[in-house]
Amino acid sequence: MPDFDYQEIREATCVHTQKIYDSCQAKDCMEGVRFYPTMPSVPVLNAASSLKNGRAELLYVLLTVEPVGLGRGFYTIDMRFFYKITVEAVVNCTQTIPICGLAFFDKRSVLFGSEGGAKTFTSTGSCAQLEDGALAAGDSLPTAVIEAVDPILLAMKLVDGYRLASSPCGCNVDASLSEVPAAILAAFDEDILLDDNVERRIYLTLGQFTILRLERDAQLQVPVYDYCMPTKECVSSQEEDDPCELFQQVEFPAADFFPPSSTGEIDPMSRLRRGCSCHAVNT
Repeated sequence: MPDFDYQEIREATCVHTQKIYDSCQAKDCMEGVRFYPTMPSVPVLNAASSLKNGRAELLYVLLTVEPVGLGRGFYTIDMRFFYKITVEAVVNCTQTIPICGLAFFDKRSVLFGSEGGAKTFTSTGSCAQLEDGALAAGDSLPTAVIEAVDPILLAMKLVDGYRLASSPCGCNVDASLSEVPAAILAAFDEDILLDDNVERRIYLTLGQFTILRLERDAQLQVPVYDYCMPTKECVSSQEEDDPCELFQQVEFPAADFFPPSSTGEIDPMSRLRRGCSCHAVNT
């Protein structure tokens, strides 16, 4: 840890912030994740002979926190990941047509979130909010926060008929999706086909990295050195600015010209080759 000059501390002050009580990182290999195509993609999918060049985009993660009986202060966090998937379907041997669809994955984790019985109310509330609905719940649950990046699309499998894909890890992630939040559906230009009675299906293998934590409001006493004053000057861009002069201020992209010295730096999939970590929750 760096050395601090405690003589520079001017005062001790109280701040209100979110204190992290527990956290974990995860590297999930999600196999057998079902692909729900958009309506225009269905005929292309039925005529496809193979798939290639897919990518996945993480749209949203729904989080639910509930107390568990493992011990006081422990909570389960149920997570549902929604993905926007785009793949290229090979039709007539050589023609490739992009198709788009929705995928989801359920997972559950247990973390320590401590206990609290206080009910919090703020001045941002109004009488109109009381008239519009019921009183806010008085449960003092911790707040679950998840950080995630777009997953790596590791594999795609095209299945004929109504045969379900089997998972080498023994994970049954072929849960049916009956309801989708409106905001998720709005991320697609066409309607999603959620019917199980389809001629062909696509099953995906996704690699997902996440960081999960449980937080609570807390009042902490911290040392104060001084007020936070910006040291960097604001640079304004005007239409009459010389573009060449602005370009000279851009740092040279040396990393783009000199390749990494080790394969681990350029191969993100190498971190996922150590095995499969399936934690699916059937819904």
